[in-house]
Amino acid sequence: MCLVCGAQNPLGLHARFYELAAAEAPPGGIAAGPELLGVFTPRDEHQSYPGRLHGGISSAILDETIGRAILLLHPEEWGVTAAFSVRYRKPVPLDEEIRCVARITRDTSRLFEGAGEILLADGSAAVTATGTYVKMPLDVIAEGGMSESEWFADPREAPDEVDV
Repeated sequence: MCLVCGAQNPLGLHARFYELAAAEAPPGGIAAGPELLGVFTPRDEHQSYPGRLHGGISSAILDETIGRAILLLHPEEWGVTAAFSVRYRKPVPLDEEIRCVARITRDTSRLFEGAGEILLADGSAAVTATGTYVKMPLDVIAEGGMSESEWFADPREAPDEVDV
């Protein structure tokens, strides 16, 4: 029933998440880590002004995607938001596929920091965010774990292309 990823939430965004390949290092440089791609299509019930995605939902999308990105580095760790900052640059339209890309920028034993952006169809960043998260196992976050009906591997096929 998650607002962002819940497949059974009738008012949710039904986001799907994909791991993107890590960027290659430039000569003499350091390679970037893997990125997480969230794909979703906002609808009328997600709007603020007519035809525009509500800013709070934009924040939720970024928070979810950045918080999940730690799974690319530590599959047993989940992120609980400790601090979050967002910047709105352009309106996000409704009824068209939107992509959110997130990456881990700092990783310690207890915390991680991440950054992400919501990208429009033309590739420009509409909303950007950074956050600090506490690492926790899922059974601690969910106070006793989650049932299969609440959390599952997404059985839907990946789109033909997941490049950003």
